[in-house]
Amino acid sequence: MPSAMIHGNLNALVHFLKEMNKNIINSLARKHGTPLLIIDHEKIRKNYREFKRKLPRVQIYYAVKANSEPEIIKTLYNEGSSFDVASIAELRMVLDTLTPLLQRDYITLPDFIWKRIIYANPVKSSDSLPELNMYKPLLTYDSLEEMKKIRRNCPNAGLLLRIKISDKGSVVKFSNKFGIEPEQAEKLIIETIKSGLGVEGISFHVGSQCNNFKNFIKALESVAQIFKKVEAKGYQIGEAETRGCPIKQVDIGGGFPVAYNGGKKTFDELAKILNKGFDKLFPKGKVDILAEPGRFLVANAGTAVAKVILAKHSTNVPCYHINDGVYHTFSAVIFDHLEPELKAVKEGKKNECYIFGPTCDGLDELSKNQYIHNTSKVFLPKLIEGDLIYQDNIGAYSNASSTNFNGMPSAKVVHINV
Repeated sequence: MPSAMIHGNLNALVHFLKEMNKNIINSLARKHGTPLLIIDHEKIRKNYREFKRKLPRVQIYYAVKANSEPEIIKTLYNEGSSFDVASIAELRMVLDTLTPLLQRDYITLPDFIWKRIIYANPVKSSDSLPELNMYKPLLTYDSLEEMKKIRRNCPNAGLLLRIKISDKGSVVKFSNKFGIEPEQAEKLIIETIKSGLGVEGISFHVGSQCNNFKNFIKALESVAQIFKKVEAKGYQIGEAETRGCPIKQVDIGGGFPVAYNGGKKTFDELAKILNKGFDKLFPKGKVDILAEPGRFLVANAGTAVAKVILAKHSTNVPCYHINDGVYHTFSAVIFDHLEPELKAVKEGKKNECYIFGPTCDGLDELSKNQYIHNTSKVFLPKLIEGDLIYQDNIGAYSNASSTNFNGMPSAKVVHINV
């Protein structure tokens, strides 16, 4: 087939999909009103299966904090996912959501918590730990003080020591807050084992939206070195109760790149690098690999839909006030560094315009904003009150951090292809 014909067919397909997407947006907005957040579960399933296909050794622990909608948790459970929780409240929510499915699958609560939950926040309040003790949960820690807290309040836990890793090149950084220096890890692991606690492995996080893949390899190499140093001194790392021999755990965290607006390094590249690192450093059957993807699974599954509530054409540059903004679904712009790429359902010649959220705060602007570095100029057709604006790829860290500022409620969440 001639290249011009192929190009033409691709353009036609893109146009068809775009129009189909707009039809879905119009239909759901008429039915449910706005603001609206549409979650497409077919995309979530596709993302999960892509991750498993490209990183076959890795067990997924979905980072619930990315989007804790119960329907998402159910979809991922049915795909085979485990779960990363950051608080006792998140754990309770996961258990409340999944109890009927666990009963369906004849899985007991203790077995599920032990095998498929990781409490991956390295800092936990003391009063959240005692109720976990009976379940032998998997917990992370990164300090002597946290270890002592766990020993007092949850001595049956299995532990992963979180080490500090370079997050240079990542959009969201964590090294300022979490992780022990790798050169101090050996001493703390030995002290933890001497105290009577079980150390099952090591965790790290290279930062969210990582575009420097060398950080992953350096982290894996650091983990392997720590294992060797600890075991050379006669101390055993790993969980041996279920399989008769100690199986070490390596938790590679999250940070897997999502190409929001193109131009980013791809997950394909990272997966190839990681698989080589796993095979080189961690023999199969002796080491389990865990990961905590959040954004990767849900980011592209969310579409925010807002309505123009005031259109000002008497100004030099048209101003559109919409009923969603940075205090609501677009909190992702503030807290997650999302770069808005707003689109209109209406077609027409595009001109520069300003887009404001519904609150009384001047910060609440989605076009080029002097207070928010990741905003840029917006170009849309001429709009009037009632026209719809939408944002793709906003399924992560959006409704999860939405507020009721100014008494304005969060967007209604609608799930499709469940």
